[in-house]
Amino acid sequence: MKLPTIFATTISTIVVTALAAITPASPAKADIFSGSSSGTWGDPVALGASNPTPVFSGSGTNVFSWGDPSTFGTGQNKLFFAGNTSFVTETHSLFRVGDLTYFNGSVIPGTNVDFVPLNILLNFSNIPDQTFSFDFQLVSRPNQGTPQESADSVFILDDPGRRSFFLADKEFTLELTGFSQDGGSSNLKEFRVLEGAQTTAALYGKISQVKPSDPGNPPEKVPEPGTLAGISLLGGYVILRKKSSPANK
Repeated sequence: MKLPTIFATTISTIVVTALAAITPASPAKADIFSGSSSGTWGDPVALGASNPTPVFSGSGTNVFSWGDPSTFGTGQNKLFFAGNTSFVTETHSLFRVGDLTYFNGSVIPGTNVDFVPLNILLNFSNIPDQTFSFDFQLVSRPNQGTPQESADSVFILDDPGRRSFFLADKEFTLELTGFSQDGGSSNLKEFRVLEGAQTTAALYGKISQVKPSDPGNPPEKVPEPGTLAGISLLGGYVILRKKSSPANK
């Protein structure tokens, strides 16, 4: 039996609407970034109260050394950054920014520095290169108690400022998420090294698209991951403080 035109049109509209409702929308296509990375250390900061006579070298290079080891003979504390020669990553996905090697030497109290920036250059293969600066805080602990309790640390400094760049009408930001020695399975905020030891860990990060905000309001920042507990690694900022006596670092 042939339905009247008005009923046939109505049924056809219902079917089309129902199909549209149950058909999943195509997922948004992730932006792909590829290239290589490199980095150099900037000028450090030494707080006068804790480190009145800082000793350091390597600003403008990828190897930063600090502290006076003359009475110990161990050599200076040292941070060596090696970039990633080739990376490919999607937005909001972790990728290896580079590797950080940390040597924990013994130095005279008051000759350390407290902060040092790392300037990271991402040499993208299909978009303009971008440079980002991240502050590190260096923490030096008295050589007391167990070796683990005397270990020194490097931390990424939490900074409310943005490290962003724009492509067309999209804003992206680079975040350093932490250090890992297991290919990124663990991603920790502290990089801790025992006295007189040297350790290398990969520095991970992610490029995220910043969500648009309402007119007149600043862009919404992509939430940072929670701090993870760990015994040897933390993120990309360094804290360094002097040892309490000449017998200490």
